[in-house]
Amino acid sequence: MEEGTLDRAMLAAFAEQVGGAGPVVEVGCGTGRITAHLRDLGLDVSGIDLSPGMVEVARRHHPGLRFAVGSMTDLPLPGGALAGLVAWYSIIHVPPALLPGVFAGFHRVLAPGGRLLLAFKAGDRLVRLEEAYGHTVSYDVHWLSPDRVAEQLAEAGFAVHARLDREREGRDKGPQSLMLAVRADGVDR
Repeated sequence: MEEGTLDRAMLAAFAEQVGGAGPVVEVGCGTGRITAHLRDLGLDVSGIDLSPGMVEVARRHHPGLRFAVGSMTDLPLPGGALAGLVAWYSIIHVPPALLPGVFAGFHRVLAPGGRLLLAFKAGDRLVRLEEAYGHTVSYDVHWLSPDRVAEQLAEAGFAVHARLDREREGRDKGPQSLMLAVRADGVDR
């Protein structure tokens, strides 16, 4: 796993807090690398990604896990169904104006007291990628203000329990932010 020590610690803290409380979904799971790590940490986890190609790769690399095509702007999950939700560097692909609706959707699918873990690029800029990992691509990456994300989470009904703002590390292009939040309108687990 290529995540640094601090990132792994936040994933481990999330897994410990969710424990066996119920299902977890990684939204924007890509190739399923983090989904598999969460399974290895003992969670009942599955992945959702907008890209059918990414879901195909995830299924091929992690045949014991469940992956589905779906959008974080309209999660195909019933209300209150999840004990936890992870969006690991996936909200960076959502235009900032849509994030309040995305966070409201995360709130909807989490059970009272459910945990949310976000990881994203910290800043205030838009980067258009035309090449990534040796492939021609075309997509936007939004660097987001951690303070603004924390405000939007509160507006959506979450309480941020832990926040890690860190400098670049490894292949990072700049500072990163990780937030562990709880759906605030229920019993804290």
